[in-house]
Amino acid sequence: MIDVRVGTETEIKSIVSFNRAMAWETEKKELPEQTVIDGVRGLLARRGLGFYLVAISEGTPVGCLLVTYEWSDWRNAVWWWVQSVYVLPEFRGKGLYKLLYSEVRRLAKEKSGVCGFRLYVEKENTRAQQIYEHLGMREAPYLMFEETL
Repeated sequence: MIDVRVGTETEIKSIVSFNRAMAWETEKKELPEQTVIDGVRGLLARRGLGFYLVAISEGTPVGCLLVTYEWSDWRNAVWWWVQSVYVLPEFRGKGLYKLLYSEVRRLAKEKSGVCGFRLYVEKENTRAQQIYEHLGMREAPYLMFEETL
């Protein structure tokens, strides 16, 4: 049985491990551990930025995702951005992301002022894209641009 709950300080070590593994798997980036620890702690300390959901199997975290907030003045509501999705390899293909995303939806419906969900995915990650589509998400008509400081 898998339980999904909001992440706390207790899961910092697992969330950091998941984030570092995801960066390596998707982009071959080696993230400095202390930077990621500080980043996870920073979010947990400032709930106005977002929250983590953690999937737990037999007392052990096996996957997580991060939700952050983006204000939409066009909608007078908030988009919830799904980020940092990671599932341990041995738990993939078993519906774990579906459980996590279902909890995102449930929590959003409990709040007023959430207009929808967004995420970005690597262009080559067609498996994840198929999962997102299967769960009701559609490709947005936008390209993403960034400038790193």
